[in-house]
Amino acid sequence: MNVLKKFGGIVFAVVLLAVFSLSSGVARAGNISVAVLNMQQVVLGSDAGIAGRRIMEKKARELRTMFQADGEALAALQAEIQKKSSVWSEEKKQEKTLEFQKKRRDLQVKQDDAKLEMKSLQDKQLAPILKELKPVVAEVAKKNGYTLILPKSSVVYAADRIDISKKVIKALNARMKKNSKNK
Repeated sequence: MNVLKKFGGIVFAVVLLAVFSLSSGVARAGNISVAVLNMQQVVLGSDAGIAGRRIMEKKARELRTMFQADGEALAALQAEIQKKSSVWSEEKKQEKTLEFQKKRRDLQVKQDDAKLEMKSLQDKQLAPILKELKPVVAEVAKKNGYTLILPKSSVVYAADRIDISKKVIKALNARMKKNSKNK
C-alpha cells in the first residue's frame, strides 16, 4: 500500500510537471513554479562534498591496506594448517585452529570497527553540508520564484531546464565559504 502511495505521488508530480511545463526553464501555472533538485549531485558536487569525499577515500585506502595485510596473514595461516595438519599432533592442530579462529574474529571486529569509523567520518563530513542545504535551497527558491522544488530521484521525468542542482551547488559553495571566513 505504501508503494502505491509513493507511486501515486510520483505520478502526480510528473503530471504536474507535464501540465505546467513552459519554455521559460521552470514549470509554471498561475502562481506555481516547479523545479527539481538532484540532492546527491549537490552534496557530492559541492566544494565541501568533494573535500569530504577525498578525506573518506584516503581513510578507506588506509583501512584497506591494513586489512589486506591482516587478510594475507590469515590466509597464510589457513594454508599452513591445510598443508601441515596431517603431520601435526592433535594438540598442535587444535592450537593452530584456535589461533586461526581468534585471528579471524579479531579481523572481523577490526572490520566492524572500521565500518563504524567510516560511518562516523561520513556523518562528520556531511553534517555541515546538510545543515546549510535547506536554507540554501529556500534562498534559491525565493530568489528565482520557485514555489515547489521536488527531489529529482522522486520524479520519473523532468526536463533538464528545470533542474536547479547547479544553481544550488553554486549558492551552497558561496554560503559555506562565507561561513568558514566568519569563523
